[in-house]
Amino acid sequence: MSEPTQQHLSPGQRAWRRFKKNRAAVLSAWYLVSLIVAIIAWPVLLKIGGGGFALLHNPDQLSDAQFTAPDVHHWFGTDVHGRDIFSRVLFGAQISLLVGIVGAGVSLVIGVLWGSVAGYVGGRVDSALMRIVDILYSLPSIIFVIVLLTTLGESLKQSQLVQSSPAAASALRVILLFVGLGAISWLTMARIVRGQVLSLRSRAFVEASRALGASTRHILFRHIIPNIFGVAITYVALTVPAIILYESFLSYLGLGVQPPMASWGTLIAEGVSQINPIRIYWWLIVFPGGVLVTTLLALNFLGDGLRDAWDVKNK
Repeated sequence: MSEPTQQHLSPGQRAWRRFKKNRAAVLSAWYLVSLIVAIIAWPVLLKIGGGGFALLHNPDQLSDAQFTAPDVHHWFGTDVHGRDIFSRVLFGAQISLLVGIVGAGVSLVIGVLWGSVAGYVGGRVDSALMRIVDILYSLPSIIFVIVLLTTLGESLKQSQLVQSSPAAASALRVILLFVGLGAISWLTMARIVRGQVLSLRSRAFVEASRALGASTRHILFRHIIPNIFGVAITYVALTVPAIILYESFLSYLGLGVQPPMASWGTLIAEGVSQINPIRIYWWLIVFPGGVLVTTLLALNFLGDGLRDAWDVKNK
């Protein structure tokens, strides 16, 4: 394409063109879209198809087919209770991806606002806000989340609502995961955004807006934040896999999602618990772990692709 035409493209259009040239990022995006479609469609197919189709298995349905190896009827095999692993992996993805997306969303909102205010206002406000970030950075993040889940989890166990409703207990534990993982995920975002704002606040369009009497709020939301959108979205794409990994680790330890709910971490933990010296039911670990690893890789490739696409140094 000729240079004049390229110059008339918007930053988003140029980023999209660069992104399409990254095959790994494009394939990762297709994989993630396919996974999300499967997650959404599977419950609908179960409700419509009922028991009339051999491949449609309810993830919580018990059967006599314990420890069935993968076959044409059970693509990922079955577990100790005869439940279909393929269905459980798809339903577990709902929790794992939801925790990752919500945690990244919290990181985006808090990190962008915190870093934007610190970088634009500067002075004592900047110093105070970034010292808070430094203090939180000094705390072991995973230990903080474990202490939070343990402490609040024990307090919630004493409440009448949790004791009367196991579903409410599971939902509250997931909410605690959102709170705990969201509380540690925004720190790096705040630093990255602050650095970007420091380079933007002295640009001509910001100075012109300030000279016209625009308020700090107007400048932040009209000029500063839209110009760091690409960087923020790129970091969000890299934050999601980190939070999913945290959730899987916590669920594997028994501190995250609890039965009857399932996530990739709990499925892997259930598979590990069935390992014995006589026989290893490999499909209980390989398939949930494989989907987890593949999804994490796809998210990382997607994040790298977005970072390269929004990098103004790339042509």
